[in-house]
Amino acid sequence: MTILRNLSELNEWRAQYSGHTIGFVPTMGALHKGHFSLVQESMKHTDLTIVSIYVNPTQFNNPEDLLKYPNTLESDLEELNQLKVNAVYLPTLTDIYPDGPVSRIFDFGSLAKFMEGLERTGHFEGMATVVTKFFELIQPDFAYFGEKDFQQLAIITQVVEQDGLATVIVPVKTVREEDGMALSSRNLRLLDTQRTDAGNINKILRNWISKKNFLSSTPQKSSAFLANEISHYDSLTVHYVTFANSKSLEPITSFEASTPTRIFVAVQCGNVRLIDNFPLF
Repeated sequence: MTILRNLSELNEWRAQYSGHTIGFVPTMGALHKGHFSLVQESMKHTDLTIVSIYVNPTQFNNPEDLLKYPNTLESDLEELNQLKVNAVYLPTLTDIYPDGPVSRIFDFGSLAKFMEGLERTGHFEGMATVVTKFFELIQPDFAYFGEKDFQQLAIITQVVEQDGLATVIVPVKTVREEDGMALSSRNLRLLDTQRTDAGNINKILRNWISKKNFLSSTPQKSSAFLANEISHYDSLTVHYVTFANSKSLEPITSFEASTPTRIFVAVQCGNVRLIDNFPLF
């Protein structure tokens, strides 16, 4: 595994493999099985796989989250080496932001008007800025993103189309822990009691979906019911429970089997914001 610590080293590495297909997995470190599933998917379908580890300052609307983001670089590199990743890119700030850490301006349309886009001002602009910069520098054929961050996945797919980029975005299913909780680097910051409470988010949603209660209800009533169920746990404060069109990400006003629909949730657990989503139909 080659470790690339600046743009010059990246360019040298890239020049060695002209004609090879390259898969790219962007990360901010604190790697877990969810990240590794993206890496493994890339390794199945491309000649070379490169992973970036970079904590991007422009996508943190809460400065505390940036300061507290876990740093596990040494163990991350060990795990990636065991997976036989071809290269890891650890860019400098000037590699990504030669003129300083400022986000691009994008037109995300309806994709960023609701949910995380509404509650985390500037987050998606920062995310799309760093991802498109990576695409420019690495020029990958494929890039792999998890469905856990479904809104992010939808936005970056649209940006690639708008910018006319050659990189193909490949979605990968959410990897979950034994109790169904979506794997996230943020989970490392949960206290034991908070982690126990957080595991109930998935149970509540899965149980409700399995009973198909939404067929005899409305999105508004269903959201209120689920938010109330989640809020029974002391550590959990609901930011939103939203039913949205899977393509436009606009909230729906009624349940229609002909409309692809997902349920999106954001819950505060202690100092940690947790998000998840599930398809309905």
